[in-house]
Amino acid sequence: MSKLKVIPEKSLTNNSRIVGLLAQLEKINTESAESDTARYVTSKILHLAQSQEKTRREMTAKGSTGMEVLLSTLENTKDLQTTLNILSILLELVSAGGGRRSSFLVAKGGSQILLQLLMNASKESPPNEELMVQIHSILAKIGPKDKKFGVKARINGALNITLNLVKQNLQNHHLVLPCLQLLRVYSANSVNSVSLGKNGVVELMFKIIGPFSKKNSGLMKVALDTLAALLKSKTNARRAVDRGYVQVLLTIYVDWHRHDNRHRNMLIRKGILQSLKSVTNIKLGRKAFIDANGMKILYNTSQECLAVRTLDPLVNTSSLIMRKCFPKNRLPLPTIKSSFHFQLPVIPVTGPVAQLYSLPPEVDDVVDESDDNDDIDLEAENETENEDDLDQNFKNDDIETDINKLKPQQEPGRTIEELKMYEHLFPELIDDFQDYDLISKEPKPFVFEGKIHGPIVVPTAGEEPSGNSGNLRKGVVMKENVSVKADEDDKKSTLMDLAKEDIKENDKILQQQLSDQNRSISSVHSLHNDVVKALDRITLQTVPSPASPGFPAGMRKDYSLPLTVLTCTKACPHVAACGNVLFEGRTVQLGKLCCAGVETEDDEDTESNSSVEQASVEMPDGPTLHDSDLYVEIVRNTKSVPEYSEVAYPDYFGHIPPPFKEPILERPYGVQRTKIAQDIERLIHQSDIIDRVVYDLDNPNYTIPEEGDILKFNSKFESGNLRKVIQIRKNEYDLILNSDINSNHYHQWFYFEVSGMRPGVAYRFNIINCEKSNSQFNYGMQPLMYSVQEALNARPWWIRVGTDICYYKNHFSRSSVAAGGQKGKSYYTITFTVSFPHKDDVCYFAYHYPYTYSTLQMHLQKLETAHNPQQIYFRKAVLCETLSGNSCPLVTITAMPESNYYEHICQFRNRPYVFLSARVHPGETNASWVMKGTLEYLMSNNPTAQSLRESYIFKIVPMLNPDGVINGNHRCSLSGEDLNRQWQSPNPDLHPTIYHAKGLLQYLAAVRRLPLVYCDYHGHSRKKNVFMYGCSIKDTVWHTTDSAASCDVVEDTGYRTLPKILSHIAPAFCMSSCSFVVEKSKESTARVVVWREIGVQRSYTMESTLCGCDQGKYKGLQIGTRELEEMGAKFCIGLLRLKRLTSPLEYNLPSSLLEFENDLIESSCKVTSPTTYVLDEDEPRFLEEVDYSAESNEELDIELADNAGDYEPSAQEEGLSDS
Repeated sequence: MSKLKVIPEKSLTNNSRIVGLLAQLEKINTESAESDTARYVTSKILHLAQSQEKTRREMTAKGSTGMEVLLSTLENTKDLQTTLNILSILLELVSAGGGRRSSFLVAKGGSQILLQLLMNASKESPPNEELMVQIHSILAKIGPKDKKFGVKARINGALNITLNLVKQNLQNHHLVLPCLQLLRVYSANSVNSVSLGKNGVVELMFKIIGPFSKKNSGLMKVALDTLAALLKSKTNARRAVDRGYVQVLLTIYVDWHRHDNRHRNMLIRKGILQSLKSVTNIKLGRKAFIDANGMKILYNTSQECLAVRTLDPLVNTSSLIMRKCFPKNRLPLPTIKSSFHFQLPVIPVTGPVAQLYSLPPEVDDVVDESDDNDDIDLEAENETENEDDLDQNFKNDDIETDINKLKPQQEPGRTIEELKMYEHLFPELIDDFQDYDLISKEPKPFVFEGKIHGPIVVPTAGEEPSGNSGNLRKGVVMKENVSVKADEDDKKSTLMDLAKEDIKENDKILQQQLSDQNRSISSVHSLHNDVVKALDRITLQTVPSPASPGFPAGMRKDYSLPLTVLTCTKACPHVAACGNVLFEGRTVQLGKLCCAGVETEDDEDTESNSSVEQASVEMPDGPTLHDSDLYVEIVRNTKSVPEYSEVAYPDYFGHIPPPFKEPILERPYGVQRTKIAQDIERLIHQSDIIDRVVYDLDNPNYTIPEEGDILKFNSKFESGNLRKVIQIRKNEYDLILNSDINSNHYHQWFYFEVSGMRPGVAYRFNIINCEKSNSQFNYGMQPLMYSVQEALNARPWWIRVGTDICYYKNHFSRSSVAAGGQKGKSYYTITFTVSFPHKDDVCYFAYHYPYTYSTLQMHLQKLETAHNPQQIYFRKAVLCETLSGNSCPLVTITAMPESNYYEHICQFRNRPYVFLSARVHPGETNASWVMKGTLEYLMSNNPTAQSLRESYIFKIVPMLNPDGVINGNHRCSLSGEDLNRQWQSPNPDLHPTIYHAKGLLQYLAAVRRLPLVYCDYHGHSRKKNVFMYGCSIKDTVWHTTDSAASCDVVEDTGYRTLPKILSHIAPAFCMSSCSFVVEKSKESTARVVVWREIGVQRSYTMESTLCGCDQGKYKGLQIGTRELEEMGAKFCIGLLRLKRLTSPLEYNLPSSLLEFENDLIESSCKVTSPTTYVLDEDEPRFLEEVDYSAESNEELDIELADNAGDYEPSAQEEGLSDS
């Protein structure tokens, strides 16, 4: 025998030993040497692989040929021991190395060679047990890493070999265990699963699993995992139901639950639940589960598990199964169409509204019991070879890929003759100002200076009032302080934040600055002193001196803060009288309240310890523009479909931001499953449910319950939305929202009144017909409450309230008609619990801070009467009438020309336009608060605002959808359509506000006066912070598969400048959330149409969160009206910065200075480029650090990480968008 000499020297390194051994093995292969030599070498390699990680690493390292040598030997050898040695080596490698080494083995062709070996070994009779154990063990480990494994196994005929081995060796657990592990891998392929099912695999599994036993628990666990995988196939699930296995699984589960006292077999219990979860995916399975009393069994067992935190995976999986099997109900409504009907002047030919009108009654809400995604049957036998590659190249089909479509192409749309109808809405382009008493450029103080100056300054959101609330200075000093602070803010906004936004100056320095305008800024800023001084000279006018206190009282009267003087106890008889007229049938009196008509007491005598007064001084923006009598007058002229005759107290009283911060709520552990368990109790303990209707818009004859302990509800006022209320338990109520008029869906916005409460009682409210697949209510957002008692006690503000808040999928079925043709969809529940502070109070709840159409009209009237006509050019016109006959206001704001000389008139007319719009979606009330901040800032007297007015002409449509706002819609106008999807071809009869707003822009394009900026203000329900969407060809092309093409696109990146400026100066703004991608589904939104058709490069949607911020100064806080108004004001300051950067010649700034400012902006905006984009909606995919999915329970299954499938991902949601 000529044995190959193995080098025995100890001095050789391990690496050279393994390399040498592999080289010898390779030589044996080529020379076909004797088998005992190969046996010897492979046993040596096995010994090294078992004992040394270094060896295992070496054999699977990049470039190593070790794996090829082993596989080649395995393929060629006929020697059983050599084969076993190599299989042991491979098993050692993949067991110790995790997924990477398994993938390495697959890449070298290992799975095909091993399957072939399995085929060959099965031909022996009987097959070698050890060989079969080894092959099955390795294949079970590498199978999941081979995407084609299922197909290869089926083609090789391996499925039946494994299945027969199990059938023939049921008592041989050593062999059955790896076979079951491999069957589980086979079953991941749906075709294999069906094939195995036909050969009796489901019945076989039920021979292995059984009642509680301390023996063979490992085998039981694997058998259950295999069963759960097999039952995902509907064919197998049906087979299991037909044979009564649902009852068997429940019986086994109860047995293990009872006997596993020490919870050592949680994985087995979890496996049984996973099998139940798979079988209940089909309708038959759910019915069998209910018939076997499964709801009660799982409810009771999961309640018993609650005490042990480690059993959470069992509780969560049980909860998922019960939710799935909860019988689907239709909403308890006569129809899901809106309670209110508005007859349209024209019925659309196509689209959802046309469909709604053509449907016979009652068809719209048939309960759909079909399985989710029933139309996708994965059990097609003709499986494609490439099925596993489908997810390889995920492609977003919504991104516009046609470069020609992406390129802006100005389209006139209408003829010049047609557009002449808009001439009268541009008086600034024709007025010659000959009849005006114009002033010189030096701004002069005017009568309302002292009163109006404070409120209209940029709101200083988030800053705590200075000093203690109990230590307030006297009134005069406070007033002076407001204007000092206002000037400081302006100066900081325009200058300081170039260098350092957050440097705070003390009062002394501020007063020095005010008294001596030419003095340089404090030496703290010496680093940027020259720069700041240069900008100071260029951008700031002389600061007007504070108004003298000697104005007539009558001038003050209208503009004093109605709720500032809290010590006044003078009764207001006109309020009570007005209350009787307005609030018919009401018993609640408005009581004593200082309202807008009451004069303030002398400043010297106004000293109060109230924190409210302090808030009014620091942030007196709310009621300044508020006038209760004027509001009532405007409401009388507002036309609503239900013909509302009542006024909600919060809209009557007005709102001022509370003087405290409201942090984002921390979510209590397990809150969602607790709420779901209480819902399941409704089915199990039906006798406990009251089920009494206490409010119903659809039934005008319903009687309001007289009992003292039942809450009373109302929403019959402007912007109100509540359709029906059902008392479920003593202190729990289900609430149903009204659909948008002329539609059968869009439920999210709510605004309603509650009365008749008892203090200290926890009331649970469930809004049960929401539609979005997730909500910020799962991430710390709270609903808003306004208490009339609190307002009468001088706390007139909306506050965030509620505990145990969560948002989850419920058992009310959405009809496929309302879900855009998708079957099996459910509604979602917002649930929150509230304890009221006062007995028999009147409280209001809202989705977000309400801002009605009448409020807007009141604010515009107050701004119009309060401005200085010599300084500010303000024109309020009517853009058009809405469908129900309300006027859509159009506002023009700029600075008056310096004189009526030709040069000054030319400068006036040639100012670039900025076009702003808001509130196209009625439920996004935050957009109106941002717009209020913009309007107030533009009308303010500080020098920056004057500078801004001298730079631009502002055309503003502050509310694009008045009818939707008035009638409490969430998204649509009275036409039942989303107006922000009508910009491409608006219908003048159905979408008048969009038709004419687009007409204004087309007119500007026709007269060669394209706006520099167009921005549409929106609200966002599923993201935090404030951010923008713009339009960029380059960014859009980058997101397509052909990312190389984006390199060829040449594009002016000016569209990024404004968002970058805002991220630098506005604390709530977040650049990394901005996106500049154009999607096909957004082609008819304002942003895209104004960019593409009108040709405005800087065309944006600005989205404000409904929840709060997760970055910057307001991180961890819920957003309030103060922060929203501040954002509106900061937007204006951003436009002034933009002007400086885009028109350097006009400002005569040295280029180095501009570069310095630009660098500051660039350096502070670390934008993640290219930007994120969104698929559904104008919003990037909503992600949070913790996944509180509304589809499932939220607690992550840490112990069983590999069973991540327990937590069902949110379904790709239907096209309900925020913007």
